[in-house]
Amino acid sequence: MAATERTPAPQTEADLALIKRIIPHRYPFLLIDKVRGVIPDQHAVGIKNVTANEPHFPGHFPDAPIMPGVLVVEAMAQTAAVLVGISLNVIDRNLLTYFMSIDNCKFRGMVVPGDVLELHVDVKRAGGKIWKFQGRAMVGDRRCAEADFTAMMDLPAHG
Repeated sequence: MAATERTPAPQTEADLALIKRIIPHRYPFLLIDKVRGVIPDQHAVGIKNVTANEPHFPGHFPDAPIMPGVLVVEAMAQTAAVLVGISLNVIDRNLLTYFMSIDNCKFRGMVVPGDVLELHVDVKRAGGKIWKFQGRAMVGDRRCAEADFTAMMDLPAHG
């Protein structure tokens, strides 16, 4: 990763426009609508408003739409990437995030259209290219998923 300024961006939350300036994901794979409660190098909460018109629901499952668990974990990772982008102050720098590992992943409840999914992400190890996180996905007081995951953060070379 190119040298970055370690003064965190002043944001404590990110709306959809700022999220798009930090991570490259776009519809249909941008899975978070907002990130709030950002404490650089420590914590953030992603928000996903689950709607019936999302592209995975017609096939998962036609008569009982359930958000796939792997997409819940991906939404946690996107929340983590926004947290890192703000922590490293790399807005508008095309931050790329690559999963390296997912451990202790458990799915505890279904996420369905109409739910507001909260993705609580805590940093376990920060700095450099490799970051470790603990995440949990909540709908209200109900835990739907949890996972520990490691990701590599990378910025494209300038030139």
